[in-house]
Amino acid sequence: MSQLERMEWQRLLSTRRFKVSQGTVKETRTPATEEGSPGLRTDFHIDHDRVVFSSAFRRLGRKTQVHPLARHDHTHNRLTHSVEVASVGRSLGNRVGMMMQHAQILPEGYTPHDIGAVVQVACLAHDIGNPPFGHTGEDALRDWFRQPKNAPFLAPLSDAERRDIQTYEGNAHSLRMVGSLEMYAGEGGMRLTSAAIGTLIKYPWTSDAQPALGRDKFNIYRAELPYFQRVADEMGLIQRDEHVWARHPLSYLMEAADDICYAILDLEDAVEIGILDVREFESLFAGFAEFERVWQTDDVRQKCAMLRGIAVGRCVSEVADKFMLHHDSLLSGTFPGKDLIDACTPVIQQSLIKAKDLASNKVYRHHTKVVTELAAYPCLAVLLDALVPAVFTLHTGGPDALSPREQRALGLMENGAQVQPSLYAAYMRILDFLGAMTDNYAANLARDISGVGIL
Repeated sequence: MSQLERMEWQRLLSTRRFKVSQGTVKETRTPATEEGSPGLRTDFHIDHDRVVFSSAFRRLGRKTQVHPLARHDHTHNRLTHSVEVASVGRSLGNRVGMMMQHAQILPEGYTPHDIGAVVQVACLAHDIGNPPFGHTGEDALRDWFRQPKNAPFLAPLSDAERRDIQTYEGNAHSLRMVGSLEMYAGEGGMRLTSAAIGTLIKYPWTSDAQPALGRDKFNIYRAELPYFQRVADEMGLIQRDEHVWARHPLSYLMEAADDICYAILDLEDAVEIGILDVREFESLFAGFAEFERVWQTDDVRQKCAMLRGIAVGRCVSEVADKFMLHHDSLLSGTFPGKDLIDACTPVIQQSLIKAKDLASNKVYRHHTKVVTELAAYPCLAVLLDALVPAVFTLHTGGPDALSPREQRALGLMENGAQVQPSLYAAYMRILDFLGAMTDNYAANLARDISGVGIL
């Protein structure tokens, strides 16, 4: 197998960072080498700190995980979910790193904990681009732009640009957050290491690439394509087609950590708020040998925590083993499974499948959740009805063509009245503005500008 047909760890773990200067992607400095003596922050620790201290990460504290506008203090939001996914991801990465070291395939100059740190960073940032109201918010934004009555606003765009605007994707906006919007806005964003960016990317293709059609799953908007191309070249990601790459192997660990957490912790939340009975939660893990070790207690929260710990521990061990078992196919981009969970033993697979089925049937369809999710559509539509026509008029007719209402609508966005380089860029700014909103802010702003809350 030639080098072009197999990715290499030395390149996949690249600590190089890139900035965007006058439309050109260039390498930028590596802060860790400037901090001096060993024992201070590594490059991956710097990545971690940049994500954690970003305003986008902080806003996750008021964004939906499962239960929109949840009033119960113990239920998860996107922030607590991301922190827990990062914890599981770090454990997975550390375990895989130790196995790589034992197998003598860990590159010189790296430690097992570097693998854990890279995965942890990607896990922290994996939901940073999610809009208000979670996946329902994504659907609501897509729905508005795909309605025939709104087609004239998109007519001047290219097919690829139109596809981006009509398909708000939280994963793609996560790359946009770290690569364009936060810290060095428009100049490389957080400027994370190439390894962290690669591990973050679950769907390394654009919105109009073949793998994205039908599923609407992708990670790369046209706006971030030059940046990602440079990062992909740095890491030696295998390019399968135009604007389609093979996944970074560590992205499978990030994905597994997310799957483990939402399959188990969403149900723990459902028990907490009374949608599920604790016995339904218990039944999912009856096949685990350690189940018998759970002490007899009437404290439901304590029992769920113990069962959760057992389940997560078993999953981490199993997923790490399967990563190493399929190591060669992951590096060649030929891994045959849908994900690493799909390669696990039946007891792990079935437990997580049953957990997702239970969540789908009893949690995600619960009346309180459905009612709030339905409200997300008119909420975001009110905001888009105000912003999109105003931006369209500004870019097609100029400032003098704006009506008084449109002028006021543009005032909602910071620098909203500034003409962007293109209509596509202007619409992306609208999506950035709406996508950054918390559930509460979006709901309150929509109510206020609708006139309902004027008195």
